[in-house]
Amino acid sequence: MITRTVSKDPRTTRGDRVNDLQRAGTKVTKATISNTLRRQGLKPCSARRVPLLKPVHVQARLKFAREHLDDPEEDWENVICKSRHLEEELKTVCSSSKSLEAQAEKAESRAEAGERTVSRLERTIDSQEGSLTAARNANMELQATLDQTMEELNSC
Repeated sequence: MITRTVSKDPRTTRGDRVNDLQRAGTKVTKATISNTLRRQGLKPCSARRVPLLKPVHVQARLKFAREHLDDPEEDWENVICKSRHLEEELKTVCSSSKSLEAQAEKAESRAEAGERTVSRLERTIDSQEGSLTAARNANMELQATLDQTMEELNSC
């Protein structure tokens, strides 16, 4: 019974179902209603909340309606046609925007990978420069030892 009534009137609430069943003589909770509907494959949803119009907005709409009350039907068809065209353009812009966002994300990740690579290379260069300096110093010491040995050999 619960599934059938919800299928007929999807805008019904759990509280409405509980009240209907209580009037019929069956006591159930909102959780029971939710569980039963979920088992039947029906998903819950919330009604979209729309802000109420303020009196200023109502007056503005009435003024617009009165001003355009006598406009020919062709004008309204033009407005509708333009509106559809603008909706199509908006969809195109949105899809382009999403594509550009995806490209920007890819470019950003490539830039970050590049920065990591540069950092690694800088560390390698620093390490290589340290090794080169140590090798030069060792070479200079070896050269000094070799020069000293040559002098000793020549003096004999």
